[in-house]
Amino acid sequence: MSKELNRRQFVSSTLTAGAGITLAMQQRGLAQTAASDKVVIAVAGVRMGQPGFSGRGPELIQKFAAVPGVEIRYVVDVDRRSLEPAAAFTATKTNLRPKMETDFRRVLDDKAVDAILIATPDHWHAPMAILAAKAGKHVYLEKPCSHNPREGEMVVEAAAKYKRVVQMGNQRRSIGIVQQMIQELHGGVIGNVFLANCFYARRRQPIGFGKVVAPPAELDWNLWQGPAPRTAYRDNLHPYNWHWFWNWGTGEALNNGTHLLDVARWGLQVKLPTKVNSFGGRWHDVGLDDWECPDTQEIQLEFAGGKGITWFGRSTSTYGAPGYKANGIIFLGNKGTLDYDGGVRYTVYDLDNKPVKTASLERKTDLANSGDPGLGDTHADNFIEAIRGKAKLTAPIQEGHYSTLLAQLGNISQRTGRTLKTNPENGHIIGDADASKLWSREYEKGWEPTV
Repeated sequence: MSKELNRRQFVSSTLTAGAGITLAMQQRGLAQTAASDKVVIAVAGVRMGQPGFSGRGPELIQKFAAVPGVEIRYVVDVDRRSLEPAAAFTATKTNLRPKMETDFRRVLDDKAVDAILIATPDHWHAPMAILAAKAGKHVYLEKPCSHNPREGEMVVEAAAKYKRVVQMGNQRRSIGIVQQMIQELHGGVIGNVFLANCFYARRRQPIGFGKVVAPPAELDWNLWQGPAPRTAYRDNLHPYNWHWFWNWGTGEALNNGTHLLDVARWGLQVKLPTKVNSFGGRWHDVGLDDWECPDTQEIQLEFAGGKGITWFGRSTSTYGAPGYKANGIIFLGNKGTLDYDGGVRYTVYDLDNKPVKTASLERKTDLANSGDPGLGDTHADNFIEAIRGKAKLTAPIQEGHYSTLLAQLGNISQRTGRTLKTNPENGHIIGDADASKLWSREYEKGWEPTV
């Protein structure tokens, strides 16, 4: 691959946008890749949905298959029903059929594998990433980067100890139009930015009450549980609804809130809060299922220097907020407001609510090749180029951990019913022993992660 990446300008601005910033994008199909630049990867978590692929793993296959010089050697899933469709799908994208594996540990033993992409359930994210780093593999880790705060710290420690490239899937960090927006915020387009209000809304149907049944014959239920304390298999957990149970999932705050909280923290130039509060609960579909996490939740984060972030999430409706859409961030400054739609568009308003600028991705371009918020080829490119030593990560794991921790602290406040005082240097909870117990978790004996 040429060391100088050819780039494509893909930002257009309307109203008083001024001079646009030319943003980078690799010309994928034209690049020549040297043999020494070849990167061999495995993708863990390749669930097939209906219709077609709906899991994150297949999206990763599609995006990374398009990066020159990348070979997808393995698809990995504890549910054998996902393997054949994923292998066939990969072959259509790469003309090379990958090997199929149910146990990722055998993949880590293959010295030819350079990196593993992790799109498993949340409780496996950090333990698998740590084992991969120990085995000398680079890691692309879907959000959230950890199930609990201590795991996040351990992933950061493992990346440093084993000198591995570890990137979280907070892909908006690699989208050019979002990078432009952040530059403008930091440049004072709305003055001193002191508050970011994040919104997320999605209608999720009740999941019913799980019945204890035998797990599907094709599913390795023991390996699926991995580091989590063992429970009987229930018929409403796999393949998706584990998200709403604390033993494996982290609720909507980390499932989708992590993305917006990351952009909000980036825009405000803050690290970790001094105070955290959360309220909400399973308020919508009361009595209809055994869903544990909140379906309605607001997390309030206060930072030193007079700055704050809120995240308001609902799994009950597609209507986000009065006069607002279902997904996005409103940044407030002392000279105006910036409204970000959560994807590839933002508008700047003055203090009289008059729009003074709108910027958006050029819609006539192919979003799949221009950094769409669903994943964005730019994020895949960035990870591979960082492995090759030709780029710095746009979403290094330390930043991913900080942003994940915001939502985790919100969930700890929610579960304890108390406002938390926190150390702004490391996020640790101050003076609350009960809340501090949720900094980590119990593990199945023999599965405890260690760096």
